[in-house]
Amino acid sequence: MNNSQTSNRDYATIAWGLLLIWWGLRWWLFASLPNGVGLLGTGLILLGLNAIRLSSGVPTRGGTTALGILALALGGFLVINDILKLSLQLPIFEILLIAFGALLVARSFKKTEIKIECCA
Repeated sequence: MNNSQTSNRDYATIAWGLLLIWWGLRWWLFASLPNGVGLLGTGLILLGLNAIRLSSGVPTRGGTTALGILALALGGFLVINDILKLSLQLPIFEILLIAFGALLVARSFKKTEIKIECCA
């Protein structure tokens, strides 16, 4: 196994550990924080993972980048909504499921390139 695969596996393991610790702390000790703080932290961890991959020369993952950006955007919306006491309600979990599913479908189409050859 080459060094970049080992580094990528180590980075992913650390990111999963940080995510699990963050989620546990958020639901236990930081439960009084505004809605969306959990998503903000999740987005920062996912984007941080890809930033470290990029700076180390390890290929980044489009899925974690997209989810990180989505988590930051939706988390920011929820924090603002909670602080300003706005009456806007978004089905956040459902939006994340749809976005992630669309990302997987788009990646599937990107991988299957159709080559058409014509006779001259």
